[in-house]
Amino acid sequence: MTDQVTGTGHDSDSGICLDDAMSTPGAPQPLSADELLDIVDAHDRVTGQATRGEATARRLRHRCTFILARDPDDRIFVHRRTAAKLVFPSMYDMFVGGVVGAGESYDDAAKREAEEELGVSGLTVAPLFRFLYESPQHTWWSAVYETRTPVAVRPQAEEVAWHAFLTEEELAARLPAPAAEGAAWPWVPDGLAAWHRLTLWRATPTRR
Repeated sequence: MTDQVTGTGHDSDSGICLDDAMSTPGAPQPLSADELLDIVDAHDRVTGQATRGEATARRLRHRCTFILARDPDDRIFVHRRTAAKLVFPSMYDMFVGGVVGAGESYDDAAKREAEEELGVSGLTVAPLFRFLYESPQHTWWSAVYETRTPVAVRPQAEEVAWHAFLTEEELAARLPAPAAEGAAWPWVPDGLAAWHRLTLWRATPTRR
């Protein structure tokens, strides 16, 4: 399979050269390193507050949202993060999303993040499940959602360096696998963990 997929921006890793991504004028700005977050325990109970920068530097557990966005043809929005991102710069992600602000609900944060990054207003986000993501460097409670974008997206230039809509087969061909050595893209580890959990969740007949 080739990298002839529809998207915008310039992707030097995949060989895709497309139009520059655009942001929506007047769109809400992403949470900065100084934004206040709720710090939570292993049971997702709030225990305090810290800035986003401090939470990242000190590995303080906080809350994040992951939103899988599909277009009218059921393709998945995939993007490469900008080099200026605080966490996982210049890596690929099959989710949009971000941190939950202090006092903000998961649902409100998911809708805000999806509309910010996609440049589309009026989205409905459907909650799927939550899980605790942990690595030696990071830890956060993760709420996974799904949304449909009925119109063309205008991704936020500060967040998205490149994007495309991929079928699940096209996405699978770019995931790490022994049979696809050399073809895999560098994915954000938390998004990859969320994708694997989503795949298992969909295969569970008794899912809630």
